[in-house]
Amino acid sequence: MKSLAASVLASAPEPHIPGPADFNLPPIVGSGDWALTKVSLLVILSAVIAFGLFYAMSRKAAVVPGRLQFVGEYVYGFVRNGIARDTIGSHDFMKFVPFLFTIFLFILVNNFYGVIPFIQFPTMSHIGYTTALALLTWLIYNIVGIAKHGFFGYLKHQTVPSGITGPILIMLVPLEFFSNIIVRPFTLALRLFATMFAGHLLLALFSIGGAYLILHYSPPVIGVTAGVLSFIIGIAVSFLDMLVMFLQAYVFTLLSAMYIGQAIADEH
Repeated sequence: MKSLAASVLASAPEPHIPGPADFNLPPIVGSGDWALTKVSLLVILSAVIAFGLFYAMSRKAAVVPGRLQFVGEYVYGFVRNGIARDTIGSHDFMKFVPFLFTIFLFILVNNFYGVIPFIQFPTMSHIGYTTALALLTWLIYNIVGIAKHGFFGYLKHQTVPSGITGPILIMLVPLEFFSNIIVRPFTLALRLFATMFAGHLLLALFSIGGAYLILHYSPPVIGVTAGVLSFIIGIAVSFLDMLVMFLQAYVFTLLSAMYIGQAIADEH
């Protein structure tokens, strides 16, 4: 004989289990390759937001900064001094600050979409966008490296470790080429994508699971208790996810600066 809980669960609707399919959002306008989805709209909006914020912060620049100007200068100084200068070096860093500042702010805005009510979708959880950013970084550090060392000099710089000679180079050169030239854009893209994808999936799991437990689990006391606990854990995870969102923007920018610094360094 079935228990009451089993009977209620048998008659309840099947719970939606979050998965990769939830990241494929329907188009808003158009179809196929020319569709405008929520994700692409958010990416466009992030550029507008970033430009608007820093235009507002710098529009009335003064010797004694106001609150908006102070925030803008703090973020810019963080990227300029804490990432670009410390990683690339004081001689060459300034020419790369605009790029590094742009990708940091762009990734940060797109990541934080994941915790904004009614949006709640980090666009960097789509690997196409992280791949595009990683390839842009890959092109920049390879181009500036070739411009400084020459094509063959750059290949030697990236594949022959300083001070290493002899037969061991037969093994090291292919490994260094694979690591420094081939693998870097993939790891750069996958790191950002995987953390944003997993964080959003985890939040969806706690939210949907909590709602299902409250609405459909019997006995209700257990269902409500477990559901509320699920929501509380989800809120705690969302705060942790906010930290991860910032750290991933920082790590992506820091690694981009490291790769540029290594490409233009005098020694490998």
